[in-house]
Amino acid sequence: MLLIPAIDIKNGQCVRLRQGRMDDVTVFDEDPVAVAERWLAEGADRIHVVDLDGAKAGYPVNDRVIGQIVSACGNVPVQVGGGIRDEAAIETYLERGVEYVILGTRAVSEPHFVADAGVEFPRHIIVGLDAKDGMVATDGWSKLSNNTVAEMAQQFEEDGVVAIIHTDIGRDGMMQGVNVEASRALAAELTIPVIASGGVTRLDDIEALLTAEEDGVTGAVIGRALYEGTIDLAEARKLVNDRKAQGEGSA
Repeated sequence: MLLIPAIDIKNGQCVRLRQGRMDDVTVFDEDPVAVAERWLAEGADRIHVVDLDGAKAGYPVNDRVIGQIVSACGNVPVQVGGGIRDEAAIETYLERGVEYVILGTRAVSEPHFVADAGVEFPRHIIVGLDAKDGMVATDGWSKLSNNTVAEMAQQFEEDGVVAIIHTDIGRDGMMQGVNVEASRALAAELTIPVIASGGVTRLDDIEALLTAEEDGVTGAVIGRALYEGTIDLAEARKLVNDRKAQGEGSA
């Protein structure tokens, strides 16, 4: 189970939103690079960065500070989303050392873009799907599409993406617990990994996700819980390592 702390950047600061609302922002730190270094020291397997200004503008805005985060992370992979709407933006981030680029808005509105990106940048494309009651949400979560999450994810798998980030929008930033069963059900429809996002609040949520790991839920994006202290990343790291050791011992 990959533990993936989230760093959302707005106006150069590390912030968190509630349910994706730009008008419900909490600033947690003015130095996103220092935040990344903290999570690395506590055992992060990967860092998840979202350019919130870029998501609103439709093009990368905080790419300079994201480049600094990548440099600070060394060999730890960084995945980046927010405002990535063309191949030039993908190429810019990959040249900066970003390992995975997350496509969201344009992936849903123009799925052929994912197919093209999968060919042009193999092994580097992740798609983020925001879900409500099994349907894909669009336009800042204000609308539901006519597509199920499973249908779109299966198409993107065929297009060569390496993983799906599955976010339950009803729980994102709300500290209400993760929707394990929805992520498990999605993973059952795919062969590529599913990364759960939205609502990871306590160690109990990490334990619950570990039960779905064999089904293909291989990671957890953790946001507000880390910043408000309801999850200690070092403790979560120990939990995952202990479970892994138990599994190897029983093999």
